[in-house]
Amino acid sequence: MKKKTIVIKLIGRCLLHLLFWCVVLLFFTYFFGADNNKYSDTLLFSIFLMPVTIATTYVSIYKLIPDYLITKRYLLFIVYSFYTLIISGYLIMVSIFFSLIYLAEFQYREMNPITSNIILVTSAVLLVVIIVSAFKLVKLNLVNTTKTNALEKKILETQLKLKEQELNYLKMQIHPHFLFNTLNTMYGFALKKADETPEMILKLSNLLDYLLYQVDKPFVLISDEIKHINDYIELEKMRFNNTLNVEFRNNNVIDTIKIAPMLLLPFIENSFKHGSLQNGVLNIKIELDCNEKQLHFLIENTHSEAQKNNVGIGLENIKKRLELLYKNKYDLKIDEKEGNYKVNLKIDF
Repeated sequence: MKKKTIVIKLIGRCLLHLLFWCVVLLFFTYFFGADNNKYSDTLLFSIFLMPVTIATTYVSIYKLIPDYLITKRYLLFIVYSFYTLIISGYLIMVSIFFSLIYLAEFQYREMNPITSNIILVTSAVLLVVIIVSAFKLVKLNLVNTTKTNALEKKILETQLKLKEQELNYLKMQIHPHFLFNTLNTMYGFALKKADETPEMILKLSNLLDYLLYQVDKPFVLISDEIKHINDYIELEKMRFNNTLNVEFRNNNVIDTIKIAPMLLLPFIENSFKHGSLQNGVLNIKIELDCNEKQLHFLIENTHSEAQKNNVGIGLENIKKRLELLYKNKYDLKIDEKEGNYKVNLKIDF
């Protein structure tokens, strides 16, 4: 079936070429017979000129253009085009001599004025060659553009798959890390048999639901991230008791804005895990501003030299996720000063 299709296409292509050269023959006959009533002689001259035109055209479209022009071998293209032009000119001269010898019987005055003019004859042949070559060039460019677009699409799809796999890998690292920290907190409360344990389990359940199910989504509402930030802060307040001072302000936040899940929570988790008490209190200040154009997140916590450079796996992963999700659209600054650790994140939507 496939071979039959190829044969049909080949026959159709040959018929199309044949039809085109018949049109060219009619053009030559009309063009060269403009000032001559002997249409039979003009037709014979045009027929004799056809092999030169066909050969020159096919050399141009099947050799010169695809092998030298498209491949940007311009010097060879110019050289071989020059050779082709010389040979074509010689064959055109032979055609004119044919008109003189066979059709005019060596009587120059009997020759068709147009067929005796080498410039006009050459121009007619080159006109056909140039038109066909231009069409071939456009066709090759379209084919190359299609191939390039298909290749770019495959590359983009591959990059997206790699990006998705890397993001999934980062999430797999965040999951056990975050889970370990929260379960460790609950374990401490269970040992103390604290009355807050049921409430803590409820908040932890909400966090785990977010961690295990919502985090697999590419984006979540900023309001959901804020809700779980509040749950996490409440859990930590239960653990720290009176040794924690947290200030969380979210200003002008549009609830319909979406961000990547677990994007802000690891920063807050790090502030609790790697922050240090000063004068018996861990101070944490969190500010969040978010509109349709930009998200601005700021977090500060008290810090000691002993905790310096101990950023943890969560913060490293969040840096990689930012680079993957918001490349060239975010600005992350981390300042470590004496007694203070500050994270400043801006994301352009």
